[in-house]
Amino acid sequence: MTHEKFKELFDQNFDAVRNYLYYRSGDAELSTDLAQETFLRLWQKQLGVGHANIRALLYKIAGDLFISHYRREVVMLRLKLRHKPETMTGSPDEPLVFEEMKSAYEHALGEMPDRQRTVFLMSRIDRLTYREIADRLGLSVKAVEKRMSLALSFIKQKIDL
Repeated sequence: MTHEKFKELFDQNFDAVRNYLYYRSGDAELSTDLAQETFLRLWQKQLGVGHANIRALLYKIAGDLFISHYRREVVMLRLKLRHKPETMTGSPDEPLVFEEMKSAYEHALGEMPDRQRTVFLMSRIDRLTYREIADRLGLSVKAVEKRMSLALSFIKQKIDL
């Protein structure tokens, strides 16, 4: 693969791979590092742009790198996922209610199975359609619909809506 073709592939797919890793990890810096490692591995393997499904291969490599990192750094990752509360204006109860809902939501996301969380965050944060999610993850649209349904049910159950 030439430098120009690799650069084009990188430019077209880097943000999508990084976002995918962000949905799985919740850590922007880690996601960027793993996305760069993904493209480095692709370059080292010298798989060309003509490879049958290069985007699926990128997601596969990225997912494998994430799992390897997660296994080594599970305690560190949990610490990085914690956020400080935001301040809000309004009634004195509003920050407390917000913090409780935020905590319940983050807890539900943390407990949610990885496959469901990935589909849920790709839909909600990146505003991708089910078809786009299915293409990026190499799934059928029905599988994405099922995972999203399970994710919404899971959150509803955990937050008691």
